[in-house]
Amino acid sequence: MESNTDGVVLATVELGSQWPTLDPFLFCAHHDDDYPEGDGSLGPAALLGGRAIGQDFSNTDGWSMYHGSTVPGFPQHPHRGFETITYCRHGYIDHSDSMGATARFGRGDVQWMTAGGGVVHSEMFPLINTESRNLTELFQIWLNLPAADKMVDAYFTMFWDEDVPKVELPDGGVVTVLAGTLDEATAPSPPPNSWAARHEAHIGLWHIVLPAHASWTIPATAETSGRMLYLFEGDGLTVDGTAYPQDTGMQLVPNADITITSGDQPTEALLMQGTPIGEPVMQYGPFVMNTREEIQQAISDYQRTQFGGWPWESDDPTHAAHDDRFAIHADGTKDQPREVF
Repeated sequence: MESNTDGVVLATVELGSQWPTLDPFLFCAHHDDDYPEGDGSLGPAALLGGRAIGQDFSNTDGWSMYHGSTVPGFPQHPHRGFETITYCRHGYIDHSDSMGATARFGRGDVQWMTAGGGVVHSEMFPLINTESRNLTELFQIWLNLPAADKMVDAYFTMFWDEDVPKVELPDGGVVTVLAGTLDEATAPSPPPNSWAARHEAHIGLWHIVLPAHASWTIPATAETSGRMLYLFEGDGLTVDGTAYPQDTGMQLVPNADITITSGDQPTEALLMQGTPIGEPVMQYGPFVMNTREEIQQAISDYQRTQFGGWPWESDDPTHAAHDDRFAIHADGTKDQPREVF
């Protein structure tokens, strides 16, 4: 990031598909794919020859297969030592994991998964529409776990869109509170061993939407917190009187009220804030621990146990095209939103 010398913006960074973050967050991936019509089997009605399958964010023709061979997405892969928060704004995600949990979610839903001591999961992007394009947009945020909680039991939960609070702003904007509290709005409770479950962590994760020429003042948070604002949609944003272009990440001072104003177009931004864990981070691919020895142990444990094994018939399971949003948890209980689309 490029440092600033004064003002409420401490540093800036140009955004790509994977955004740098501050402790306790590890990174944020922004998937924004304009898939073609589906082929009736949840894959794209398009030839896949020559595509960079296995290369994340290739964005050929405006979309990526990622690691999927017929359906876009990420077939089974392991994690240990952190959490994933997946906010799916458009399209759907078919989730399955080694705990036996499975789900279809999207259209504003949030999935929160604690990898803890080890979990294997798949995340496939089913292309349900066969007569129109399949817009799929999601954010996946990696939130670290402190050393004391890195080996807790894996955990999976869903926050359906209608249960995630939205704060209406005076100028017509909306802030969706994915984690933490804003005014009187409090997000659903995070998993029990999450860093976000600790009051002293001051975790905030907000999706901000402003109409053109609208202003909002971001309230101050704890002085010990790190705070990042990511402008990913619109033609720019003025922050405390200084203009910044689209696709800019800004590190903000935490303990000040900061006024932001949209430009000539509607603006969208993601705000992430929280108290740092302040421990060493050692990452190797899908494992995030504190030491090299712990990473080596994670690799060895996965090779030996497969983190409980994979209970599904394929590496990339999907659900029927006609299925609506649902979740089946590891104990067999089924959870569905109150509203269907």
